[in-house]
Amino acid sequence: MTDLAVETHGLTKRFGRQLAVDDLDLAVPRGSVFGFLGPNGSGKTTTIRIVLGLASATAGSVRLLGHDMPGSLSRVLPRVGALVDGPAAYPFLSGEANLRRLDAADRHAPTASREQRVAAALERVGLSHAGAKRVRAYSLGMKQRLGIAAALLAPRELLVLDEPTNGLDPQGTREVRHLVRSLAEDGTTVVVSSHLLAEIEQICTHAAVMRTGRLVAQGSLTELRNLGRTRLRVLTPDPDLARAELAALGLPLEPADAPPVDGAVVVRAVLGEDAPLPETVATALVAAGVRLRGFGVEQETLEDRFVALTGEGFDVAQ
Repeated sequence: MTDLAVETHGLTKRFGRQLAVDDLDLAVPRGSVFGFLGPNGSGKTTTIRIVLGLASATAGSVRLLGHDMPGSLSRVLPRVGALVDGPAAYPFLSGEANLRRLDAADRHAPTASREQRVAAALERVGLSHAGAKRVRAYSLGMKQRLGIAAALLAPRELLVLDEPTNGLDPQGTREVRHLVRSLAEDGTTVVVSSHLLAEIEQICTHAAVMRTGRLVAQGSLTELRNLGRTRLRVLTPDPDLARAELAALGLPLEPADAPPVDGAVVVRAVLGEDAPLPETVATALVAAGVRLRGFGVEQETLEDRFVALTGEGFDVAQ
């Protein structure tokens, strides 16, 4: 990939003896919705803070929108919006007033068009009806959307969202997901950091997986799914005979992991690239006298693959 919104090489960050980010090579394609996935504490937020110039790297390099960082911060950051460590707002002010204050702090923002920018940002995140309401009366989902509106006061080529649905109820989660999709449809590259697998699967086109500071996989979701194994599932009352025949066909067997069902046992084998076709395997099993009650092909899920990559579970439900 040559057209990248975010690119790191050998990025490393130490806090004393703790290695928070370890030799990270990250590649975020322009125009993608990029999921930055990993268990809590895997180094995602530290990486984001370094990329945005909020923290310094111990070693390595960062390119943001084609420019070397941190040397080009003043030129690049006006084209980048971010929501890191949760939204912050004055609770006693309205949503509109909060956005006006933020816009006034931007030396590149013309004063004459401030009201139009604030109104457009609120409309973009679906808060036009609540713009005059004090933020203390906002739900958590509304506060998240207000934080995203703050990041969208100016046109952005890149939007970085750190755990944007953290703590939201299902309705708030759906609202943020819909917003992210709409931003991507307009051509904005969106980086979503999350420990929620369901969030990544539903809104992202590409993803990277972190584990204890290291990158263990990255690519399109299709490529990551294809990293998983394809398995053959045989339900039979003749498990020993089935295992012997599958081994004779050169198929690696997996350990038994399910109790018998009405006298039948599930036998699983891995289907590699050079494995015989499933219908050939079924024919061979029947010819060998194996009684089949069930037969099918299972593709390892994205959840299975990510757990295997990280050695830890992910939160997969909202």
